[in-house]
Order: sequence, then C-alpha cells, then structure tokens
Amino acid sequence: MPTENMQITDQEALDFHTNGKAGKVAVVPTKPLMTQRDLSLAYSPGVAVPCLAIEKDPSKAYDYTAKGNFVAVISNGTAVLGLGDLGALASKPVMEGKAVLFKRFADIDAIDIEVDTKDPETFINAIRYLGPSWGGINLEDIKAPECFIIEDKLRELMDIPVFHDDQHGTAIITVAGMINAAHLTGRQFKDMKVVVNGAGSAGIACLELLKTMGIRNENAILCDTKGVIYKGRTEGMNQWKSAHAVDTTARTLAEALKGADVFLGLSVKGAVNKDMIKSMAKQPIIFAMANPDPEITPEEVKAARSDAIIATGRSDYNNQVNNVMGFPYIFRGALDVRASTINDEMKIAAAQALASLAREHVPDEVSAAYAGRKMHYGPEYIIPVPFDPRLITTVPPAVAQAAMATGVARKPILDMNAYKRELTARLNPTADSMNYIFERVSANPRRIVFCEGEEEQIIRAAISWKGNGYGTPILIARERRVHEVMERLAITHLDGIEIQNSATNPHVDAYIDFLYKQLQRKGYLYRDCARLVKSDRNIFAACMLACGDADAVVTGLTRGYNDTLDDIRKIISTKPNHRVFGISMIVANGRTVFVSDTTVHELPTAEELADIAIQTAEKVASMGHKPRVALLSFSNFGNPMHEKATRVRDAVAVLDRRKVNFEYDGEMSADVALNPDLLKLYPFCRLSAPANVLIMPALHSANISSKLLQELGGGSVIGPFLTGLEKPVQIIQMGATVSEILNLTALAAIDAIDSGHGVSHVAQVASSVKS
Repeated sequence: MPTENMQITDQEALDFHTNGKAGKVAVVPTKPLMTQRDLSLAYSPGVAVPCLAIEKDPSKAYDYTAKGNFVAVISNGTAVLGLGDLGALASKPVMEGKAVLFKRFADIDAIDIEVDTKDPETFINAIRYLGPSWGGINLEDIKAPECFIIEDKLRELMDIPVFHDDQHGTAIITVAGMINAAHLTGRQFKDMKVVVNGAGSAGIACLELLKTMGIRNENAILCDTKGVIYKGRTEGMNQWKSAHAVDTTARTLAEALKGADVFLGLSVKGAVNKDMIKSMAKQPIIFAMANPDPEITPEEVKAARSDAIIATGRSDYNNQVNNVMGFPYIFRGALDVRASTINDEMKIAAAQALASLAREHVPDEVSAAYAGRKMHYGPEYIIPVPFDPRLITTVPPAVAQAAMATGVARKPILDMNAYKRELTARLNPTADSMNYIFERVSANPRRIVFCEGEEEQIIRAAISWKGNGYGTPILIARERRVHEVMERLAITHLDGIEIQNSATNPHVDAYIDFLYKQLQRKGYLYRDCARLVKSDRNIFAACMLACGDADAVVTGLTRGYNDTLDDIRKIISTKPNHRVFGISMIVANGRTVFVSDTTVHELPTAEELADIAIQTAEKVASMGHKPRVALLSFSNFGNPMHEKATRVRDAVAVLDRRKVNFEYDGEMSADVALNPDLLKLYPFCRLSAPANVLIMPALHSANISSKLLQELGGGSVIGPFLTGLEKPVQIIQMGATVSEILNLTALAAIDAIDSGHGVSHVAQVASSVKS
C-alpha cells in the first residue's frame, strides 16, 4: 500500500532495509589493521598508552578516542513517529535512520541505543553512567511528559549535551520559519498573537522557544484535545501544561483562532477548517505540522485565505519544517567546542542562522536537488531545504559561537573562518583540495571577466565571488538583460559588480587597434577586427585582458570548448617554451589526483609528453601539492614490450635528459601508479609513494578516464583547467554549476597571482600598439 506523501510501497521500504547488510548502520575502522604491528598499536600493548594518558587528563579522550565526534541516539519507543508506543525494539529502524542522518549531513558518527523501559527513573539510571562513551546524546521518540523528566534529569547529571530532538529540533526549525514569516508580514514577535494546537513535547517546546524570542505570555494560547489550556482548568493537566495556562474566555481552538496572527499545529489531521482560517488576522501565518497529514492542507488554506504564509511537515509542499536542518548541525557545533550542554542561546543562534540562510541567494545545485525548483526568499520559501550544502557552514559556526559566548564551550574555536573551511571539507572533499587556493585568492583579490554575463549561473557566481571577498567580477553583458535576470531571481542589487558592454565601452577602439595588430598578417582586415571586438564576447573579454583592464577571463558556459579556445588564442598567445593543454583535478577516496592532458593534444609525441609532465608538475606544486608523476600506459616497465608504449618510455628518457626536480617514472599502468601494494612489486620505481599526477598517453584515454571516474568512481572532478597561455584564461564546461564556475574562476585568479598579472591602464597599452 503506497504511503500518500512519499509514494513508496511497504515492500520497497522493507527491501531497502534488507538489501545488502540488514539495517542501515555498520562500524568501519578508521585505522589500518593489515599487519601484526597495526594490531599491536590498535590493541595490546599499544592501546595502554592512550589509556594511561586519559587517566591523567580526561580531556585527552577527545584526542585519542572517537568521543568528540560520537553521538548516541537513544529511545524507549513510546512515541515512534506518528505511530505511537511501538516499544524499544520496534523503534530501532528509526534510531538507525537518525544515526545515518547524523553522518550524512554533519559527518557525525552515531550509534542507536534502545532502552526497554517506560519508567523514567529506570531509563535515566540506564543512561546516566554511560556519558564517557559519547560526546552527546540525542533523545528520540519518547512520549510526553516522561520526555521532559528524562531530559531535564540527564542534563543535570551529565556533562555532555543532552538534546531531545522531538522537542527542540522542531522548535528551532519552527522559530527559523517564524522569524522570516514575521519579517515578510511586517510583524514583531512582541505583538504577535499565537495559538499552538498540541500540548505534547514538540508543541510545548515550540511555545517556550517562541516566548524566549519575545512572544508575550498573554498573547500565546496552548490547546490540547480538550480545548484551550486556561487558568483554573483541572481536567487533563500537568505541570508543563499549567506553565502555559492564560486568562482567556476562549475555550475551543476555533474561539482561540479568532484574530490570531499565528497558528502552530503539532496535533492531528483535520484539526483546523477553512472557517477557522478565515477568522484569523490579516496575512495569517499557518504552520500545520501534523505528520503525515497536516491539520489543514495548503490547498485548503489558500482557498480560504490568499494572503496566508503556510508551512507543513511534509516534503511535497514548500516550507517544510524538517528537523534534519537542525540536529546534525547543532550537534556539530556543540561537539566541535566540546560544549557541556545545548542551551537556549545555542538554539536561538541556530534558528537565526537558518532564517538568515533562507534570505540568501540559493545555489543552482540546491535547485537541481529539488527537480529544478527555483527558490528565493518570499512566502513560498521562508525555510532552507535539507539538501542545501551551505547548512554545514551556516548553523554549526552560529551554535559554536553561542556556546563560547555563554561559557559552555570547553574548547573555543580561535579562527572561525578556518573552522568554516574545515566544515565544508567534511562533506565536500573537493572543497578541502580547493581551500589553499581560495585562501590565496582571498588574500590577493583579482578582477575577473565573465564573458557570458547575462546567464543566471554566471550572475550567481559573480555575486558569490564578490560576496566572499575574492575580487571584482566584470560581466560582459547588456545591462538591461542582466536586470531582467536579477528581477527573475529576486536579486535586488549587484554592488561591486561591473557590467561592460562591448557596444558602449569607452576603450573599444583601443581593443580594435590591439586585435588588428595581432591579426593583420593572418588575413583579417581592420573592419573584421572591429566586428569581432564589438560582436564576440570572448574576443572582447580577451582584449580587455590583453590590454590590462582585467586580471583573468572565465568563459565557455554557452559555447563548445574547442571553439572557445580558438577564439581566445586569436588574442592570447602561448607562453614561451610552453604548451597549452588541460589538467583535470580528481578528488576521490580521500586523495587528490591530477590528470593531463584532458583537452588539447590528441596523440602527443614523447617530447610533448615530457613538456606536459613538467608543466603539470609546476602547476600542481603551485597549488600546494608535492608532485609525484606517473607516465601511464597499458604496460609496466616493458611488460609487455609493445610498440604502442614506446612514446611513453621515450618521454621518461626525455625527462631524464632534462634533469627535472620532481619525482617521475613510467611507463606504468594506472593501478600500479595508484596502489601502494602493487607499487612495491617494482622496488626500482622512483616514486616514493603512489602518484598524484597522471600523464596520459593520448587525449582519448585522458578524457574518457576522467569522465568515468567522475560518473562511476564516486569522485569529484575540477576542470579541466587550462595552462600554458600568456594570460590567465579558464574555459568552463557548457552548463557548469555555480560551484564549478567558482572553482575554475579561483584557478584563473591563482594564475594571475602566480604570474604577477595586475591591471594596467588601457591607454598606455593602446598608445604602444598604435606606435
């Protein structure tokens, strides 16, 4: 039977949990256990050393064990999802799932613990002595009011964060959305009238956090299955409900909603009808979060009130309140400062960070993950979405900062920018490889020309480039077309971004003179050059670069690679004693490997292979890597001896004659070059470790292998990026994403930095051309 909101069958769900290893979690060792020496270090006798160190200084447990990146997900199964009291064992699939989410979204290792008791004191005693095992505890699916008792007591008894996600995770995401809903409707928290339906753990936690944010007690009405919780009510009450009782004449949910600004539903399907929504204030804010079916559907709300802002707990509607945007990142920040608890200030910091993120421009990678949905801040987008990669660098730093500010951090973060880079690298290995490059660019900003300045991806990339302090973007575009795209994307300004139009640029005559001098003996008339400069953006941009009005050019989004390179080479020459070719950087399985040539030389000679190896090694070294170069073939050091491998063997001989200063060897197969155990079979090989630079014997093998690795190997590919031109130019792939554009732009900027290119005045260049 298909479930209504996710469109999956029961059998599909069972098969998912059965296929391969049963369940969703496993333990994977982080240290090698290949030899007797490894075993001696990992266990006896070597393990005694860290044990004694921890005995002397308990904080060393964070250095010598997994404690600092380890969370326990704990439940007794008394409130499993919307299914009720299923018991501890039946809750295990959910707890395993929670552990998987910790790993997927925040790179936190987690273990599920199911405690088979409904008695709060027994539960507490089962957990309180296990604190040394983990860096934090995520309580899950425990019914109210027992969950309040358990969390409060464990927080009191333990010196690690204890966090009941059903309460606080829901509250944090709700408050994030509420901050933006209030902003869009011009409301202040202190003036808002709020009605919460559902007096369980999530409902009470949402109300308490909203009150911390400024909602007045008298303006907040809490309802349960018996109606309004008012002062003097005795039926169905407990101390947690009583804390939110108010003086009111309203006795039903319908009466409470009259004139209310906000409805928060954490109850059951159908609890609210259209008439109730109609009775609310102007621009009502409706958070109907019952799962799997909301208290009232967005369609029903819109039929009653066209001015409402709506959120639900479902993924098939906009503005989903999803806890996965909270708990992994909150624990990430708390663990990284070794926080002793998660306090209100940390929760509020998380909510404010989420709200701020929703107001930023959404990367196209996020839209791609959501079937191309275009998201921008407004009534249909007040909360970020779970697969937004920026969450990892947005929420944890805010939580960590709040922990430090409130004195619960035992290991303060000294460099927050470095911390953000580390967070990016946790989930994106490419980012780790690019960190060094972006750091250098940030310290040496450059002026970058983007040829396709009217394209959405380019405009987004330019905004990001400027916003991160990497330099000044120059869009080659018609200003009117840029503003049309801005309006469609809800971008209000392009501060610090230049727009250059070849038809109106004051230096266009100087560029034409320059191009004419370049091409006059290659069959071009002056009028041909004038037409090219005024009509071809690649030509115009390359002239800007050649004449010193920019530091680098990025192009290729809308035109084929070879055609684009031909355009550029009309103006930008090859460096003396260099070759122009492409290098692809591949990041996979924790390692970074560079592959050449993936773009230009179809079947390089031995001399060309040697040149490519030398230039690639130089480029790799400039990017912070020590090059170890393998010249690849299908054979290994003459086995089998084949005529097709002769070019590669000869290239090694050329390198020998040139006495280069980096490690290299060949001919060798790819597996020998990359596998340390296979490399040991050739003790004469000059490589001290597996290669990180692979020189391919031909263009087809280079291009095919890099694309295969990208698609099948689980790796990320940056590039190919050009090297060998006199001026910095990078050609992106057609249809590149914003992050891919930014990566190649950074490499173009690095070329400018390394070559000392800076902007000179065009008039000086023009005068020298005319003379």
